[in-house]
This record gives sequence, C-alpha cells and structure tokens, in this order.
Amino acid sequence: MRTGSKPILILQTGDAPADVIAANGNYDTLFLQATGLEARQVRIVHLPGGERPDAPDAYCGVLITGSSAMVTERLAWSEFAAAWLRRAMAAEIPIFGVCYGHQLLAHALGGEVDYLADGMEVGTLAIELLPTAANDPLIGLLPGRFPANLIHSQTVVTPPDGAIVLARSARDPHQILRYRHNVVTTQFHPEFSARVMHSFLSDMSAGDPTKGPELVQIGRGIADTPDSEALMAAFVRQCLLAG
Repeated sequence: MRTGSKPILILQTGDAPADVIAANGNYDTLFLQATGLEARQVRIVHLPGGERPDAPDAYCGVLITGSSAMVTERLAWSEFAAAWLRRAMAAEIPIFGVCYGHQLLAHALGGEVDYLADGMEVGTLAIELLPTAANDPLIGLLPGRFPANLIHSQTVVTPPDGAIVLARSARDPHQILRYRHNVVTTQFHPEFSARVMHSFLSDMSAGDPTKGPELVQIGRGIADTPDSEALMAAFVRQCLLAG
C-alpha cells in the first residue's frame, strides 16, 4: 500500500492486557495487521503514556484504537484527544475510530457516552445494517447482517447532532456512526480475530474466576469475522491511500 507524503496517525488510547500482547501484539500492532499498513506509513502516538500528536494537518488521516479506560472518566489525555479531534474534524481529516475511539469522537462532538444498561457486551455477535447504510460508500458494501467481535462496557448513548447511525446490535443501537464522507466509527472491533478474542476472554477469566463458566460459554461462539475484519482496510483504501 502507498500513502502520500504525510503519515497516518494511530491514536493509541490504551494497552491490551499483558497476556494478550504476548500472544497477539498491542492495539497498534493489531491496527497495522488489520489495515495492511507498514510501520513506516504511520505515526503511533500513545496518549496515556504522555505522547501527543502534532497539528491535525500533519497527517493524512487518523485511526483511533480501543482502550480499557472509560470515556466518562474524563482523563486528561482523553480530554486532550477530544479537543484535538474537534480540530481534526474542522480540518476535514479522515478519521476511523474503534470502540473507545468510537465513543471518544462522539463525546468530542457533543454526544453522550455511558455504561450499557445490562452490563458488558462481549462475544462474536450479529451486527445489523440500518436502511441509512444502503448507499454508504463503505458500510453499504457489507452484508445486511454480519458477525463482529465486541468487548465493551460503555457505549454511545446519544449520538452527536449530525451523526448518521448505520448499524446496530441486539443491545446497542449505535454500532456504526457516520459523520461525513471520510469519518466513520465502529463500536465493534474490526481488528479482533477469533484468536485475539480468546486471549481477551482468558485474561478476563483469570481476573475474575467467578465469570469462568459464563466466559467459557461465550468462548464457544467466538469466530473470525471476515466482513468486519476487512472494514478498516477498506476505509484506508477509500480515504487515506494515494494512488
């Protein structure tokens, strides 16, 4: 893949658990694998570690990772990122946000983020496209119903003004949000394979053995999700790559 003279920014908003990293790599590695990008084409900025991006126009686009943090914590690095993303939106920089990135951009633009009413949504679950997705240049390429891998406790409760809701799951009505032709976010993880999901479930089980039987049951339904896994790479091809 070729890009123009500017790098693609990966805003890393957290770290995967140590065992997940050992088996699969951290969020930045998973994003590189999911997009097909090479390290030389991107700049990775680890926000919780104190790193900060340059001005938005230094990049040809932005990818925002997931995190174990919560948007409602209003952590200093997260609020900095929210303000920076408002500047990136004003500069019409292409953006793709995942999970925490999905929630962070919604928060930055005036939406409401909070906990899911009935607890964490986790597993390989069905995503259903809404009629609004029919003519979407990216999401419209997906099947009307497809599986995706999810692990999240918070969600976009109220999307910002102007956001178009493109997909839902059984428990979350805001699985994909479109803001403009080059800005889209997903609550699910297009970068998570079945192997990555199993690593997360093992870590969760070790952290709370009382959830072991429930997580074993969830694990039986974990699968690779080729439609959703191809989504971020398709966005990169559509919005970020030159030539």
